Amino acid sequence: MERKGWPELDDLVVCTVVEVKDFGAFTQLDEYGNKEGLIHISEVATGWVKYIRDHVREGQKIVCKVLNVEPDKQHIDLSFKDVNEHQRREKIQSWKNEQKAEKWISYVAETTKTGPEELEKLIDLLYEAFENVFDAFEEGMRNGPDSLIEVGVDEKHAEAISRVGSDNIKIPYVEISGYIDLTCPLPDGVDVINKSLKAASKVKVDDDVNVEVAYVGAPRYRIHVTAPDYKKAESVLKSSADMAINIVQKAKGTGTFHRHHEAKA
Repeated sequence: MERKGWPELDDLVVCTVVEVKDFGAFTQLDEYGNKEGLIHISEVATGWVKYIRDHVREGQKIVCKVLNVEPDKQHIDLSFKDVNEHQRREKIQSWKNEQKAEKWISYVAETTKTGPEELEKLIDLLYEAFENVFDAFEEGMRNGPDSLIEVGVDEKHAEAISRVGSDNIKIPYVEISGYIDLTCPLPDGVDVINKSLKAASKVKVDDDVNVEVAYVGAPRYRIHVTAPDYKKAESVLKSSADMAINIVQKAKGTGTFHRHHEAKA
C-alpha cells in the first residue's frame, strides 16, 4: 500500500536495491511509490567497505533508516548500517502485514460498494489515526467498530474493518510463570494461604489476560499468566504475586516471589 508524501527523518523504510555503484547504492522505497533513495558507501556498513556488493546487491530487499529528505530535489539519503537485526525483522513483518491489509481494505471497499475516491480518503484517515492500515484492522478486531468510529471512521466502514480483522487476525499470546513461597504460623494459616491464592488468581485484569495459580509443593505455588504481550504479562504476574504475599504478611506470615523455579535446599 502506497503512503502519500515523503518519509520523515529517522523513519525505517523498506527498499529494493536497483543499482549498485562504487560510491553507493540506489534504491526504491517500496512504501512511498518507489521514490528513489541513495545509500552512500559510508552508510552501507560499519568500517571500511572494500567491495560494496559484499553488503548490498541489485534486487535485494532491505530496511534502511532515513537520514535526509529533500522533496524539492526528489532526494532521500539512507543508511543501511544504522538498522540492527531486531529493527529489520520488525519492519519487514510490519511491511508484510501492510501487504495483507492492502488486500483486506480492497475487500472492504468491494463489500461496502466504496468507490476509488472514497477509498483513498478512508486509507488516508487510517494512516492518520494509526501507524499502519493493518493496525486499524487489529484495533477493530480487539475493540470492535466503536473504537474506529471514535477516530472518524464512518459506521459502515468501521463495522466492515472490524469484521475482516476478526476473521483474519489471530491475537498472539505469551505465557510466563512465577513462583511464590507462602507460610503462615497462625492456627488458621492454611485458610489464610488459600484466601491469598484465590485473590492472586482473581487479580483485576483485562479480558485478554488469564491467571492460574497451582500448588507445586509446600510452601511453593506457581502463578501462570497468559497475555497478549510480555509487558502486560510481567505486570499481571507481579500484581498477582504481590496480592498473595500482602494477604499472608498481614496475617503475620511470610511470602517471597521467585521469577524462576528455584530448587529448595
